[in-house]
Amino acid sequence: MSHDAAPNLDFAGTTPYEDYVQADVLTHLQHPLSDDPGEMVFLVTTQVMELWFTVVVHEWETAARALREDDLPVAMDALRRSARELEALNASWRPLAQLTPAQFNSYRSALGEGSGFQSAMYRRMEFLLGEKSASMLVPHRGAPRVHAELEKALSEPSLYDEVLRLLARRGHAVPAEVLDRDLSQRYEPSEEVERVWAGLYGAEDQDTELMRLAELLTDVGELVWRWRNDHLVATRRAMGSKVGTGGSAGVSWLEKRARKNVFPELWTARSHV
Repeated sequence: MSHDAAPNLDFAGTTPYEDYVQADVLTHLQHPLSDDPGEMVFLVTTQVMELWFTVVVHEWETAARALREDDLPVAMDALRRSARELEALNASWRPLAQLTPAQFNSYRSALGEGSGFQSAMYRRMEFLLGEKSASMLVPHRGAPRVHAELEKALSEPSLYDEVLRLLARRGHAVPAEVLDRDLSQRYEPSEEVERVWAGLYGAEDQDTELMRLAELLTDVGELVWRWRNDHLVATRRAMGSKVGTGGSAGVSWLEKRARKNVFPELWTARSHV
């Protein structure tokens, strides 16, 4: 076959690319509500973030399922992919990171009561990290499918729950009160779990497979922390300490979130190795 052959340009209907990617749908989902040209950047960037949330949720659900089946290679591949995807997600802040208050105010009213904390897919991400809260289902009561998906995610084991169950199956002393906890509640750090991680990291004959898993989880935790801090800094620059959209506490709420570590004992255990 000649390398100079022209591509096929004549299709009976839409192109195969369009049929697969749905690009026409994606590029016509933007409906700015102000005359400010900067609103388009804000709108598209937010939509891109939602797509990255969707991919990351898919990866973490894949990893959780694989951990439940004791398939660490599949789980670690999914976590590794999610780390690269989180890097791309975090880079999404760049178009918004240096908004001045005047620039943000020029289209802020278009958001009305809209706020990022209302994102259902981001909430599923948080639930998979163990940040459970039944009250966060309330904003979605008017969307039955979304509400049902969140309700299911609230009651299921988080990614970290599946990691701790794996450790227990492999003979590590994860306490029963952690394994049998109410899964709809926020995960709280455990000194016993901290000792398990410290023991794994400090062992002379390390379990290399579990160490690779632990370091991948640490990569994920670090990137989530960076996401929260980038969100905090972008919000500070754009609106200072004003009340956030949708009546949220704005910067003060984000500061509280930024102080929290994901997979907490993986971080605190390092002080005891």
